[in-house]
Amino acid sequence: MTELNAGRARWAIVEHTRRLADSAAAAGPAAAVPTTPGWTVADLVAHVGQTQHWVAEIIERRIIDPAQLPAGAAELPADPREWPAWLEGSARRVADALSDDALDALVFNAAGDARTGARFWMASVLNESVVHGFDGAHAAGRTVDVEPDVAAALIDNHLAMLTSPTWKMRRPGSAGAIRGTGQTLQWQATDTEDGTGAWFVERRPDGARWQPVTRPADVTVTGPAGALLLTLTRRLPLADGVTVDGDAGLARHWLESTAHVAD
Repeated sequence: MTELNAGRARWAIVEHTRRLADSAAAAGPAAAVPTTPGWTVADLVAHVGQTQHWVAEIIERRIIDPAQLPAGAAELPADPREWPAWLEGSARRVADALSDDALDALVFNAAGDARTGARFWMASVLNESVVHGFDGAHAAGRTVDVEPDVAAALIDNHLAMLTSPTWKMRRPGSAGAIRGTGQTLQWQATDTEDGTGAWFVERRPDGARWQPVTRPADVTVTGPAGALLLTLTRRLPLADGVTVDGDAGLARHWLESTAHVAD
C-alpha cells in the first residue's frame, strides 16, 4: 500500500480544509450540499471541524482502548464569519498531532488493519478534508482539483477500508455484495508518477481483494486520479471525467455497493 509522504499529507489536510472554508463562505450556511443529501453547508463545516478535533484528541492522548474514545464534539461557532478561523484551528491541531514522532505510536486503529493507528487516522482525516472539500465546492458551484498524489493515496485508503476487518464487521451487506466469483476491475490513473496510479480489484468468494498493479480486467476505468477518487467515493457519476472500457455494469454495481457510513 502506497502512503503519501507525511508532510505532504499534513499540508493537504490544512489546504483542503482552507478550500472548504472558502467554499462555505461563498455558498452560505443554509445552502444544500447535493453530494451529501440532507446536509447543509453548516452541517458539512461542523462535521469536518469536529472530526478533526476528535481525531486530534485521539492522537494527543494516545488512546488505545476504543472505550476511551472522546465522547464530546467541538462546538461550531454560531457566527459563520468565525468558521474559517475555526476550521483553520481544527486542521492545524490535527496536523500537529500527526507529527512524525506520533505516526508509529500505539493508537487505536478503527479499520483493524496492519497500519499503525496514527497512520490510519492521518489517511482518514485527509479523506474527510479532501472529499468533503469537494462537497463544499460543489455546493458553492465551484470546481475543485485534487492533486494526483493526494488522490492516489486516498484511493489506496478507500480500497483498504473496503477490504478491512472492520468493514466486514460494520458493513456486512456491503462486504457481501462485493464478493464474487473472480470478476475483476481495474482503476487506472493517467496523471500519477512512480507507479502509484493502478488499482486491480478481484471479487472472490471469500471477499474482495486489491493490488496496486495493472492487469487485464472485466472493466477498466481510466482517468485522472482525482476523477477516479471522486467516482469511487460517489461524488461524480461513472463516466464523468473517466473512461469506462468493458463491463460498465460491473463498475456501477461496485460503486452502488460501497458507500461509506458517513456518505
